[in-house]
Amino acid sequence: MIRRRTFLKQAGLVVAATAVGPSILLANEQDKALGLQLYSLRDLLKKKDLENIISKISQVGIKEIETYGYSRKALFWGHEARDFKQMLSDYGLNSPSGHYSGGDYLTGEKNISDFKYILDAANTMNQKYVIIPGIPGSLQQSLDGFKQTAKKLTEIGEMCRKQGLKLAYHNHAFEFKDFQGRNGMEIFLTEIDKDLIDFELDIYWVVRAGIDPVKLFKKHPGRFKLWHIKDMMKLDESLNTEIGNGSINYKELITYAQTSGLEHLIIEQENFEIDPFESLSKSYDYIQNILLK
Repeated sequence: MIRRRTFLKQAGLVVAATAVGPSILLANEQDKALGLQLYSLRDLLKKKDLENIISKISQVGIKEIETYGYSRKALFWGHEARDFKQMLSDYGLNSPSGHYSGGDYLTGEKNISDFKYILDAANTMNQKYVIIPGIPGSLQQSLDGFKQTAKKLTEIGEMCRKQGLKLAYHNHAFEFKDFQGRNGMEIFLTEIDKDLIDFELDIYWVVRAGIDPVKLFKKHPGRFKLWHIKDMMKLDESLNTEIGNGSINYKELITYAQTSGLEHLIIEQENFEIDPFESLSKSYDYIQNILLK
């Protein structure tokens, strides 16, 4: 088990930890609180056995849950925000961040007032980060599409700030497509006020796009407050594997945690070769006992 002091010293998060204020990252004296994006377990969640799934997640040792898929109709897998928050608390979990679709607003089909119910849910969950998990395909085809999106994200960021929340953006590979020397990620990083948006860097998709994450950390220090981590299968880059079992050098990347501005380390695995909870346990153990030791 990793002592808090050891993690802060070796991972280089002293600056970030003191900057973000009270959180479970500082309150937990024994282990670094690792997170899980629930999208990893989407197939199990379809079976509507939510509490059993949450119980098994807590048994792995994970302390933070990142939500996805919330809507007025679906709620949090059929649960109101206050009830889902209580369920997490009952199993020693909390949720500092959630993925919320901004698609209809980003394409202009809805106005910003239609986003308010999402912020209400995030606040009820006591989440800090409202994360846009991607943008519609129609906006991915040109720099103009990314610039249009940047303006919309600025408006959402302002709305989040007024509600005591922080907007963040989660990448895939398409944000790094080259358009005559520029790409969508660069647009977001440079044309949106940094006080209005942070970034959740999905390390796997950065590497799959042929980009070195370290260069991003150095060029835009402090901007990547959250990381999604999953490893890349050595023989097939389209498949995920457990952290430490693939081709991504997380041992090197974690040494740039302070440069990145890292606050939350979140496991997300999109496909599994073995039982999902066995896989998550392997990733959890590697992160705690190798990366953060």
